[in-house]
Amino acid sequence: MSPPIFVLNGPNLNMLGKREPAIYGTATLADVRQIVESHAASVGVATDFRQTNSEGELIEWVHEARDRASGIVLNAGAYTHTSIALFDALKSAELPVVEVHLSNIFARESFRHHSYVAMAAVGVICGFGVRGYTMALDALIEHFKKPAA
Repeated sequence: MSPPIFVLNGPNLNMLGKREPAIYGTATLADVRQIVESHAASVGVATDFRQTNSEGELIEWVHEARDRASGIVLNAGAYTHTSIALFDALKSAELPVVEVHLSNIFARESFRHHSYVAMAAVGVICGFGVRGYTMALDALIEHFKKPAA
């Protein structure tokens, strides 16, 4: 089996189900994890699911992924729009990344329209709620099937 896909979650995602359910839905992070792990098992891939509110820890996990993961699904939360350090870490990891957001960031406040993560990602999935995570896994799996350029 190939190395796992790291599924990394940034700040405030531990508040899913409580924080602004009209925007983020009522699923908890534990629900998201169960959905991701169940879907991953059904398609034959392993995942390593994590969440942190710390930018430094998120960056450390991206560094770890370089040697331990086959790719990254990343919901960086607000760090998406602010962290050049996270962008640099993603570029240095040299792994395919799919950025995911529960809400449609482009239908929200203008500061959410810019993504440093997207500049290091093979694709972005937003606005599909929890289903976005399984879509991101599927997109990453399809990306692995492409011949190297």
